[in-house]
Amino acid sequence: MATEKKEAPVLNATVEEPLDLLRLSLEERVYVKMRSDRELRGRLHAFDQHLNMVLSNVEEVVTTREVDEESYEEVYRQTKRTVPMLFVRGDAVILVSPPIRAS
Repeated sequence: MATEKKEAPVLNATVEEPLDLLRLSLEERVYVKMRSDRELRGRLHAFDQHLNMVLSNVEEVVTTREVDEESYEEVYRQTKRTVPMLFVRGDAVILVSPPIRAS
């Protein structure tokens, strides 16, 4: 009889599906671009298949575009705020960028 080696389960740190990239970014800071020219940077605590997310220590930047009535030039304004804990609805998410990891 041959004996089989049983290996201990190893944490799978590979990316096979798109949501695996988010799974590897749990408890790390991520960048989230959203509809309506909103950008979020915060620590990712949870997510689901719809990209609903729970973020903490969030810095939100909202960019608005206005047209100057006299010169007809576009003026971009940014409004920033900090939110301690935020639930993000997934249908507003355009992209999620994980943190940059050194090789």
